[in-house]
Amino acid sequence: MQEKELKYIAEHYQTPCFIFDLEAVKERVKKMREIVGGAYQLCYSIKANPFLIPTMAEITDKLEVCSPGELSICKALRVEPTKILYSGVNKTEVDVTDAMEYGVIHYTAESLLHMDIVNQVAGKYQKKVEILPRLNAGSQFGMSKEDLFSIYANEEKYSNVIVKGIHYFAGTQRKKNDKQIKELDVLLELIKEIQTTFNRKVEQIEYGPGLSVPLFEGDDFSDTLKPLENIHEKLKELSGVVDLTIEMGRFYSTFCGTYLTRAMDCKSNEGVNYCIVDGGMNHLNYYGQMMGMKVPHIQHLHACDNRIEKNWCLCGSLCTTADVLVRDVTLQGLHEGDYLAFNNCGAYSVTEGIHLFLSRTMPLILLRTAENKYIVARQMQESYPINTIQNY
Repeated sequence: MQEKELKYIAEHYQTPCFIFDLEAVKERVKKMREIVGGAYQLCYSIKANPFLIPTMAEITDKLEVCSPGELSICKALRVEPTKILYSGVNKTEVDVTDAMEYGVIHYTAESLLHMDIVNQVAGKYQKKVEILPRLNAGSQFGMSKEDLFSIYANEEKYSNVIVKGIHYFAGTQRKKNDKQIKELDVLLELIKEIQTTFNRKVEQIEYGPGLSVPLFEGDDFSDTLKPLENIHEKLKELSGVVDLTIEMGRFYSTFCGTYLTRAMDCKSNEGVNYCIVDGGMNHLNYYGQMMGMKVPHIQHLHACDNRIEKNWCLCGSLCTTADVLVRDVTLQGLHEGDYLAFNNCGAYSVTEGIHLFLSRTMPLILLRTAENKYIVARQMQESYPINTIQNY
């Protein structure tokens, strides 16, 4: 965002606040569509940023929902239930019942237990729903190949579900695209093996490539869509065999987000310049940041004409030495009353922060619909009531 507009926000709204640019995320998905060329579908994992749900429901093909709370958000926003893929590692009968009553028909199964639960609930409601068993990729998620094959070998046991294919996701922010290409080759071979062994077609693959985005100084920002371009031909090859959907969150939403915070106190101690801002690590989080050692892209909005260059340690308002946003960054004329805009925080940061620590106020959230036009998605909220004993 331009400095002029950020100053307008600082003057007309409170800080700290997040600004999510809906036009920016729409433009990014449009460019992704141009690369994809209709070869496969796009799914948005809403855990990356639930405040983008209405927009992403319009511009992507599916929404991945990973918890009962996320489903409740979708219900409150009246998301079309047939667009939801209900995923997540700890599905209970209550959770699946809630989803089925809402009208969700697409599910993943993390285990044989999940297969049984979805099948039983579907039978109770006399429904036939679609399910994608998730294949393990070396973590706690998904099931073994042996369990996957046992499902295909005993499909008659699951009379209320249609096993459509496979769900596969290995990790996030993976910078070496040869890993995704190898995974896609493995999936192609697995499809052939299933077809040969069980004489049945694998219809769908839901694949999470975990494509990376640049975040810090030294990262390459020249072409942030390059990772998708690098694996597109292999994705296209897979889409020629099955109906393919790629599932992502960070890759869509990172660049639409800005965190705006105000310099409250500037001081020096033993040769180190410290700036305390009105936000902190309870709000702002970058994947891969370690005690503020990395420097994200920051815009400095000056309140005065001082341009003396100094190195600063930017700290939040929490009463802990861990609340360091950036350990060492060079800024010109930083002064109380200035604003700092941390860019590229549209993914995860808004919900990953430790909001309840020290009972600080939760930040304002704005959705930018056009220049100087905003929707207040959430007012500032106090966290102390959640930390207060009830009925004392």
